[in-house]
Amino acid sequence: MALPVERAASRREYKVKDMSQADFGRLLIELAEVQMPALMSFRSVFGPSQPLKGARITGSVHMTIQTAVLIESLTALGAEVRCCSCNAFSTQDHAAAAIARDSAGVKAEEAYESTGNRPDPASTNNPELQILLTIIRDGLETDPKRYHKMKERLVGVSEATATAVERLYGMQANGTLLFPVINVNDSVTETKFQNLCGCRPSGPDGLLMTAGVEIAGKVAVVCGYGVVGKDRADALREAGARVIVTEIDPIYALQAVHEGIQVKTLEDVVSEADIFVVTAGSSKGIIMVDHMRKMKNNAIICNVSPFDNAIDMLGLETFPGVKRITFNPQTDRWVFPDTQSSVIVLAEGRLVNLGHATGHPCSVTSSCSFANQAMAQLELWMERETGKYEKKVYAMPKHLDEKVASLHLGKLGAKLTKLSKEHAD
Repeated sequence: MALPVERAASRREYKVKDMSQADFGRLLIELAEVQMPALMSFRSVFGPSQPLKGARITGSVHMTIQTAVLIESLTALGAEVRCCSCNAFSTQDHAAAAIARDSAGVKAEEAYESTGNRPDPASTNNPELQILLTIIRDGLETDPKRYHKMKERLVGVSEATATAVERLYGMQANGTLLFPVINVNDSVTETKFQNLCGCRPSGPDGLLMTAGVEIAGKVAVVCGYGVVGKDRADALREAGARVIVTEIDPIYALQAVHEGIQVKTLEDVVSEADIFVVTAGSSKGIIMVDHMRKMKNNAIICNVSPFDNAIDMLGLETFPGVKRITFNPQTDRWVFPDTQSSVIVLAEGRLVNLGHATGHPCSVTSSCSFANQAMAQLELWMERETGKYEKKVYAMPKHLDEKVASLHLGKLGAKLTKLSKEHAD
């Protein structure tokens, strides 16, 4: 559904499905602020000096209550912020409505289906997407450097997605990177809290809420044993599941074995497992439709990878005679015609951990992650004229990482021990 661009009383533009939910969104934002101490400390420490005054910040993010707290933290420091939702399933209309009314401009309409590439306008039947692709195509035809001109006013980018960081490093290597980047994804506070702890509270709860499944005693397969995969495996084990890991990396596989987890191939276990969780980063084609046909009846499949191509949804959707039954939001049962056996797929194979039912908690994960983003934006803006950051990808500076952790600790009542000169020497 195409949504019109409207304006709030403050003249801010927005494109939001249901503005009547703004009051509810504001209530949840106020509750979330209490659980996001690092960002609230960020406001109190830096807000009075308005260091981001004059900065225009735009982002493509999951438009949730936690994101609303980030947006309002950036605006509290003086920035003008515009955000669009990057995922239809994670968009919370009440959060978008509250931000559109009270804070920044938000475009939170449902994301259009695409391959991730820029196809010819004729390649889609979606009229809105055709218009967008036509504008991009025609603009590049008349001025091939049109979008490159934006680089003259781009101060920099902060990125917290593993796959996007990988692509940015690739752009740096081939000389096409047009702006400085701070890699927030690999910061210590991100990896130790967002990536490691983000799935633990939401994984089992999400399976219970969406599919109504008791995890104890089930066989769960986790595809990938990186930081996120390890966390998901630990969560499932704590819930009583018997966990098996599939892995291509011998070091990660050895770590899993040393922690008492079996490592097998997907083909070894596809017909005996009850739950399948893909945590394999940007890898494509992990679970294919042929795997699904061999699974136990009503086996559950979910994806904690950033893209939806880890699960062969196209193969499933186009399988001759397959029947789709939606019995809960973002929860579909797919019935194969010849065997009448089914698989249950969560969130249409998309990133399930940020959906409405299975999102990250506000406290440690979103607070640290978003405080990192805010700190990176502040750093890039404050250093915009010093030449400190070239057109490269930079790791999050250690002192900023430590500052984020310190902001969090103060709100939690923790006190760091300070070394005396004697100890330091």
